[in-house]
Amino acid sequence: MTIRVVLADDQALLRSAFRVLVDSEPDMEVVGEAADGAQAVAVTREERADVVLMDIRMPGTDGLAATRQITADPGLAHVRVVMLTTFEVDEYVVQSLRAGASGFLGKGAEPEELLNAIRIAAGGEALLSPAATKGLIARFLARDDDEPGAARSARLDALTGREREVLVQVAAGHSNDEIAERLEVSPLTVKTHVNRAMAKLGARDRAQLVVIAYESGLVRPRVD
Repeated sequence: MTIRVVLADDQALLRSAFRVLVDSEPDMEVVGEAADGAQAVAVTREERADVVLMDIRMPGTDGLAATRQITADPGLAHVRVVMLTTFEVDEYVVQSLRAGASGFLGKGAEPEELLNAIRIAAGGEALLSPAATKGLIARFLARDDDEPGAARSARLDALTGREREVLVQVAAGHSNDEIAERLEVSPLTVKTHVNRAMAKLGARDRAQLVVIAYESGLVRPRVD
């Protein structure tokens, strides 16, 4: 199947460069472009996109607001949003994950990284770099301490012990194969636990699981 991609960025030159790159691949195509968030939402609906490359900062409706609209629409439940950011160490990264994005990518990424990001997102996986999982998310979530620890951790009560173990590994940025090796189970078993945890916690994908793991206190914030 061909991955249908929408490009949302207020810089026309950058969109053109992304279009040439994406359209050069046999398994994906650009089906629409947008210069702001409102256009991104409209084009995503019209073109039945699979993945949206969404710039965070755009005039009018920004990427965060557009992502919230997309992820809140039941008719767009299959759509995955990858946020584009100028600097990887960016406070907007956590906000984008909370908004429902499947991950983020620096605009300075290599072409192969961008293409791989589209494929990862389309496959339902999370696109989280080591920088994010080891320090970035933890740093910003640690600032948001409005909800008492007991209340935050209560949301995990529905998980089994093994599902919690798997969630910890997901939060560390490990793949299913890596988790399977660490826990000495099959990758299929890991995938089953991940899917069940997502269903119980109402997470769209692995990126949302990472945020929940930190917010609940299951994983301790680390700043390397």
